[in-house]
Amino acid sequence: MDEIRKKFATRAEFLTIYIKEAHPEDEWQMTSNEDQGVCYTQPLTLEDRLFIARDFVERFDYAIPLVIDPMENPAEDAFAAWPERLYVIGVDGRIAYKGEKGPFGFDPDELEAWLETYLQARAGVDRTDSREAEAI
Repeated sequence: MDEIRKKFATRAEFLTIYIKEAHPEDEWQMTSNEDQGVCYTQPLTLEDRLFIARDFVERFDYAIPLVIDPMENPAEDAFAAWPERLYVIGVDGRIAYKGEKGPFGFDPDELEAWLETYLQARAGVDRTDSREAEAI
C-alpha cells in the first residue's frame, strides 16, 4: 500500500482506519499472524487499540496516516470494513470505489488500476473546467 501511496501522493490522500482486530488470538487466530508475530487479543478498551496500532506502525514502519475507530466501531459499521477493505472517497465526499472484503477481496493492484483511471478522468474534467473558466 505504501508504494501506491507514494505513486499517487501528489494527487490523492491516504488514510488507514484501525478497526477491531480481524484475527485476534482469543477468537480466530490465523497462522499468517503467528508467522508475522502480530498476535493480539481483541482490544477491550481504546487504550488497547491505541497500543496495537502504535505497535503496528512502529514494527512495520507504516507511513500511511492511521486513525483509530472508537470502541463503538462507527467506521467499521458505516463502511462494513471488517476484516479489511479498501475505499476511495471521491472529491464530492461520496464513496467512489469500494473494494471487496478481505482478506481474499483485498486487492491493492485493483485499487491502483482504478485510481489511475479515476485520476486521469478527473484531470480531464479539471482541465475542461479551467478552460471554461478562462473563457468566461
